[in-house]
Amino acid sequence: MRQAVMTHPGVIEFRDVPEPSPGPGEVKVRVRRIGICGSDVHVNKGLHPFTGYPVVQGHEWAGEVVAAGEGVLGMRPGARVTAAPQIVCGRCAPCRRGDYNICDALRVKGFQAPGCAQDYWMTEAASIVPLPDTFTWEQGAFIEPVAVGCHSTRRAGALAGENVAVTGAGPIGNLVAQLARVRGANVLIRDVSEYRLDVARQCGLQRTSNAREESLKEAGRRCFGGEGFHVAFECAGVEPALAEVVDSIEKGGRIVAVAVYEEPPRVDMSVVGDRELSIVGTLMYKRDDFLEAVALVSNGDVVVEPMDSMHFPFEQFAAAYDFIEQQGEKSMKVFVDL
Repeated sequence: MRQAVMTHPGVIEFRDVPEPSPGPGEVKVRVRRIGICGSDVHVNKGLHPFTGYPVVQGHEWAGEVVAAGEGVLGMRPGARVTAAPQIVCGRCAPCRRGDYNICDALRVKGFQAPGCAQDYWMTEAASIVPLPDTFTWEQGAFIEPVAVGCHSTRRAGALAGENVAVTGAGPIGNLVAQLARVRGANVLIRDVSEYRLDVARQCGLQRTSNAREESLKEAGRRCFGGEGFHVAFECAGVEPALAEVVDSIEKGGRIVAVAVYEEPPRVDMSVVGDRELSIVGTLMYKRDDFLEAVALVSNGDVVVEPMDSMHFPFEQFAAAYDFIEQQGEKSMKVFVDL
């Protein structure tokens, strides 16, 4: 079977490897669709802080069950599935208290462990997330990033009735904004790309702001009046966006840092202290976030179709990265089709 291996930043080698068979507790899936996310792009550029080479990428995916190993029940061949990519120890303090998404020994498939960039893939039955038979492969591959939005919005606490600003309207920012709206917030989403803001509007996010045309304070006053905003999700991953959030949010506000930063950002902690701001981290998701993500996409509360930018065949995996680099702010979710 085919397997794509990133041997060095920006270099993908295709190998012919034996087709795997499921062991006890494992499920064999036929991978059908792989989504490329911002973290994958960081790996392709050699800028991801926690990934070495060679690496088999792929952690946003959808496929169909082929076979199940000994002891696995309820895995019907042909059923559509995705899976959480975490590998956790189950013994450390975070795992014992249920916060396995921040396991002390955390590894993530596609980064510190092999991902799904191959025709057939093995994963633990416990990590499998069933998908409705009516789901498209694209909807299935979107469940992982939707789960990021589910978890990060939980990290902000109660959002019903809150005025919320989201900086960055890429796929993660878009989905975080949609989840904040699902949780009852009044949401403003902001970016430098009018294309991405238009996609946000297609997804039902009508309060938008172009960072090239107005400041975040101005946008907050325009959308929320004198109240401003009390919660912010930083999804742009650049220091100026974070700095503007710290400077613009209402006193006592809550900031959730969602983005991965290529360069460590500076934060004016004197402002954070003086205004009693709370900065909260968020990492990945838990199983409940995946299950919520499936339900929200299934019932239409979260819309993903407008974010589908381009598809590439598996043999053109590298071309998908070239497209993202060339299109920049005019691309959203790029898929690799198997």
